[in-house]
Amino acid sequence: MLQRFNLKKLKFLVFGLGSTGKSIIQYLKRNNVRNYFLWDDNKEIRKKFKVIKNKNLAEIFAKVDYILLSPGISINNSQHKKNLTKFRNKVITDIDLLYLSGTRFKSIVVTGSNGKSTTCKMINHLLKKNRYKSNLGGNIGNPILNFKAKKNVYFVIEASSFQLSHSKFIKPDYAILLNITNDHLDWHKTFGSYKRAKMKVFKLQNENDFAIIDEKLKSLITKNKYLSKIFYVNTKLYDKIKHKIKNLYLRSKMNEENMGFVYSLSKLLKISEKKFIKSMNTFSGLPHRYEVFLKKKGITFINDSKATSFNSSKNALASNRNIYWIFGGLPKDKDVINLDELKNNIIKAYIIGKNINFFKNQIKNSINFSIEKNLKQAVISALKDIKLSKQKKCTILFSPSAASYDQFKNFEHRGNNFKRLSNLYAKRI
Repeated sequence: MLQRFNLKKLKFLVFGLGSTGKSIIQYLKRNNVRNYFLWDDNKEIRKKFKVIKNKNLAEIFAKVDYILLSPGISINNSQHKKNLTKFRNKVITDIDLLYLSGTRFKSIVVTGSNGKSTTCKMINHLLKKNRYKSNLGGNIGNPILNFKAKKNVYFVIEASSFQLSHSKFIKPDYAILLNITNDHLDWHKTFGSYKRAKMKVFKLQNENDFAIIDEKLKSLITKNKYLSKIFYVNTKLYDKIKHKIKNLYLRSKMNEENMGFVYSLSKLLKISEKKFIKSMNTFSGLPHRYEVFLKKKGITFINDSKATSFNSSKNALASNRNIYWIFGGLPKDKDVINLDELKNNIIKAYIIGKNINFFKNQIKNSINFSIEKNLKQAVISALKDIKLSKQKKCTILFSPSAASYDQFKNFEHRGNNFKRLSNLYAKRI
């Protein structure tokens, strides 16, 4: 049974004052919570808020009941690592506050290394098309506390490993674990720690709740004792109906995997197969996730800027032929690029970014490649090579397999630049 608290009687420290921190402040105000303190490690951000003085922060750590830590903050990298570690048992997240509200609502929490955002959007679309009331938020971009918890309203929540790592009260009616691959090891330090964070999505569920998990991860479930009803997803279930989905975005290998989970959930929600198919055929994908945004003279342009690790790029590489692949940036810790089963799909690769040697060494014996000065030059080079090859059908795939911060503000900034450059230089074909 999930514990409920009278929030007005508790003291909080809101640690991190970005978009999530701001949503927490507004939530506390709406619920007439007065005993809270504010802090951010960034001095410029602190100037915008009425924060406590640095010299009093250690006292506040000891004084408060809970520390509401924003998901992007790593305890290990904070200047207040010592106190955050000492009082780790007090650290919770904004999603925890939602479950402590005492209001009855339904929740679907999705986590995994890849595909979370798209799957959450699919689920939200499915619910709305079938007259369920739903809100979409969490790691997908809109802080979940921006919405008010109400009876018979579904909250579709994307939960990152950062959020789950610190969570103490997340208890979904439906918990979905899509996949687990080596990711965010710079934050979690070990793969074991990363896996444990992901599995916390099931920890507080009871016999009335549902756990939906990839059949390949079955061993992670059997090693632990979970009370929820467990449903394993495999390709056979969705394969029976996927030919009825006419939406080309959902016919990619990557999204077919996501659809297996959405289809399993639809059965638990008693949404008919006919309504499921009709709903999915009207779904529009998220930008920067395998986004087919331009077709010109036999060339298909795909913006997959959200792919920040090789595991994120694999399905895009597997779903196409005659690929001119643009990639590179800040590699993920311990990431490995293995093209053994994909190299026949790739005609040439173009490496960009400040970590050229890492990517060069990973692929040098596998495929033809060139090193490009920047993204602009990579697009120009790819179009030039395609023109020389005289191919009738091919794909320019921008799937970086790396983080964006060496050259861009974020993956959105990176993807938008690729789309702008592609549209500009495609006119000259």
